[in-house]
Amino acid sequence: MADNVAVLDCGSNSTRLLIVSGAGVTLAREMRITRLSAGVDATGNLSAPALARSYAVLEEYRALMDLHDVTRGLLVATSAVRDASNGPAFLAHAAQITRVEARLLTGEQEAAFSYAGATRGLDADPRPTLILDIGGGSTELAVRLDGVVRGYSMQMGCVRVTERALGAGVVTPAAATAATAMIEDQIDQAFVAEPVFARLVGAVRLVGLAGTVATLAQLDAGLRVYDRDAVHHRHLSRAQVQAWRDRLGAMTPSDRLALAGMVPGREDVLVAGLFILDAVMGRFDVDEVLTSEDDILDGVAASLI
Repeated sequence: MADNVAVLDCGSNSTRLLIVSGAGVTLAREMRITRLSAGVDATGNLSAPALARSYAVLEEYRALMDLHDVTRGLLVATSAVRDASNGPAFLAHAAQITRVEARLLTGEQEAAFSYAGATRGLDADPRPTLILDIGGGSTELAVRLDGVVRGYSMQMGCVRVTERALGAGVVTPAAATAATAMIEDQIDQAFVAEPVFARLVGAVRLVGLAGTVATLAQLDAGLRVYDRDAVHHRHLSRAQVQAWRDRLGAMTPSDRLALAGMVPGREDVLVAGLFILDAVMGRFDVDEVLTSEDDILDGVAASLI
């Protein structure tokens, strides 16, 4: 029988683990908020506190991998590590802790793995499926057209937009304007880099994944305890996205944290993620997003088994 496999994702806001059997059965799925990207946009370096948080979680994950007799695995890193001058040193130490290969993904590779993970198990649809992966430092768009996955990584995410434009507290009109301009500029660049995106306007199924969309689904469901079945493949309208964006934007982070469904560690950056989600829905002229709890972890795992 094939051995158990682990995938570790060192993202800009969270560090996650997926352990699957050789048959593809999920044995463990974990997430910790580590905010690896804190300050990277301003300094160009992964900070000492962010590194310490991430290394501690990786130690925890290696212990869990041992419990599940994991013999193979892959650690992937994305936007924060791509942007940091000390990213190579982080990858080397992460590989030492986890005892698996540590690989820095390009934006295009990140988009392709996210597409593979998010589209597994989806019902058939005559429209092309566009995945939207809102991370902390980057946001990926990917679609399969004519048998080829076309992806693009935008230099914006919920942490980056928060730090650069929106701010973590109550959203002011000026901050909203600045964030919107930043987001729209990045979407403009995506449409220039991948002209096929223009073919999808008004004619695409949008699937959203990662922390912003998952937390929105939990808030909308009013869940104090995570229930995968309640948030996976949940339909959310653009009106709901806008309502939650505006409601949360008028609150302080501590008040947001008191809401049923808010994930600790996302209360200060979620609003920026919702600005991104709404802008993408507007640009592609879609009225609904389908949430997915399957994501880049599942895509990488499928490539290993």
